[in-house]
Amino acid sequence: MVRTALRVILDAEPDLQVAGEASTGAEAVSVVRELRPDVVLMDVRMPEVDGIRATERILAPAPEPAPRVLVVTTFENDAYVYDALRAGAAGFLLKRAAAEDLVAAVRVVARSDSLLYPAALRGLAAAYARHRPAAAPAWVARLTEREAEVLRLMATGLTNAEIARRMGVGPATVKTHVAAVLAKTGTRDRTQAVIAAYESGFIAPAGPGA
Repeated sequence: MVRTALRVILDAEPDLQVAGEASTGAEAVSVVRELRPDVVLMDVRMPEVDGIRATERILAPAPEPAPRVLVVTTFENDAYVYDALRAGAAGFLLKRAAAEDLVAAVRVVARSDSLLYPAALRGLAAAYARHRPAAAPAWVARLTEREAEVLRLMATGLTNAEIARRMGVGPATVKTHVAAVLAKTGTRDRTQAVIAAYESGFIAPAGPGA
């Protein structure tokens, strides 16, 4: 019933098309590898293989270009959500979200943006982040002052354009800084970079400051 509702909502949009469906995590991995969709809506609690493992399997031997995984969940404070984001999901959406929010979320991740909810991600990091290392990871010292500022602003949920305005630079400059942050942190996207920032202690889960 849920999949049928999602299909009806998404197929009604002129720029969106549902490529396929899966009822289990294992089936989802197989379907994604066969159909190569741009975006995957993944329930975190799936039979046989849960959504976290399925996300890992979809993204680990990543096809090019890798699909963007959007986690669909009942509770935003679920540890499963945090683990799915750590596994590479681009963001999450609540099952009770309105139809227009679902459509907007799919479009956001399809553009290779991350669907970040700063307060929710901060709360998830505070509750579920693994034990912090005794010393900061090496990548922290490799960040330039500008890159560190960009990472902190990314954690507040600002877009590249908003970061550019805040810093008084051009969007292309911010894009370059973001790419450098991803490379130095060894992360796939903005969501994973922000999680790495929390887990390293670079950003405290209690607030956006370092």
